[in-house]
Amino acid sequence: MSDDSARWVDDDQGVLDVVAALRSEPEYGLDTEFVAERTYHPRLCLVQISWPGGVALVDALACDVEPLREVLEGPGTMVTHAGGADLPILERACGARPHALFDTQLAAGFVGLGLPSLLSLVSNLIGVRLDKKEQLADWTRRPLSAGARRYAASDVEHLLPLTAALRERLAELGRTEWADAEADVLRTTATRDPDPDTAWWRIKGSRSLRGEHATVAQAVAAWRERRAQETDRPTRFVLSELVLAGVAARPPRTARELQDLRGAESLPKAVVNAVLEAVAAGREMPRAELRLPPKHDDDAALDASVALLAAWTAQVAAGERIEARLLATRDDVRALVNGRPSRLDDGWRAEMAGDGIRDLVAGRGLLRLVDRGRRVQLEPSPEPVD
Repeated sequence: MSDDSARWVDDDQGVLDVVAALRSEPEYGLDTEFVAERTYHPRLCLVQISWPGGVALVDALACDVEPLREVLEGPGTMVTHAGGADLPILERACGARPHALFDTQLAAGFVGLGLPSLLSLVSNLIGVRLDKKEQLADWTRRPLSAGARRYAASDVEHLLPLTAALRERLAELGRTEWADAEADVLRTTATRDPDPDTAWWRIKGSRSLRGEHATVAQAVAAWRERRAQETDRPTRFVLSELVLAGVAARPPRTARELQDLRGAESLPKAVVNAVLEAVAAGREMPRAELRLPPKHDDDAALDASVALLAAWTAQVAAGERIEARLLATRDDVRALVNGRPSRLDDGWRAEMAGDGIRDLVAGRGLLRLVDRGRRVQLEPSPEPVD
């Protein structure tokens, strides 16, 4: 792509012109560039959009991108690649998620291509080699270099041809509905900020904390999370993980005790005071207000069975030319074996593997090594096994 073949949009009228161009398009490619190192929420810097009429690079730092909401909520399908990170950022900036979604990475997983990078998929299906030298560009810099603009444009300019190629393969395999359903799960998964009262679960060693140590951990981690949200800073900029873990392990009562903790030597006075207030609140917290991590009463004796069944499920996926992680993770298998809700409970996943696992657990099936141990084969049990 030449330097000037993608339209650079850095004013509000330009955004409205893009919206007008996309109103009648049945599909459009969309990607975002953002930075997440210095803020609580990722900072949207650029929105790249492609359609048969061209490519637009919308400077989100210079203009209001909220009018793109009309496009997202319109009848057209947004095409993206590995769009899980982009959707919540778009929702925050535009107030909407797309009406319909096609994710080329997810689709590739249903036609035997794994979960490839965009570079790999474009090379495989379109025969074009993308230049990724600007992948780590500073997207807050203005003006963006010509190379950065080319890179940004290349992220969307091949999405519609890719979609056509992938839809053809999906149709041949009878998996269009599967890919569309998986993309819809991605599209509709709600975006929520972390709950401050459960932020302490992320502290290293949190599951071993008991009594006052746990309530102090909850109170201090909650203060840190709320402060990070209010000031739009990463939580580690408010209080480091090291200091947070130290406070939970040795709850301080004085500024000196706090500053004696590793990493806390140079904390500002205001932070010291706030942490000590949170520690005091944690000490006084009723145990009934402690938010404990969810605990599953899984049977440890089933762990070997889970490992075997997870391996069999991965083999099934390979035989069906489906990315194994799309069919089931080990946690999906563990949930099913232990009688908890699982993605393997219904639909194509149940038909492909879930029902077989249920038969095995119930003694209605057995696994046999075949091909000199190279494969594990599911067979009906000759008689029920208790």
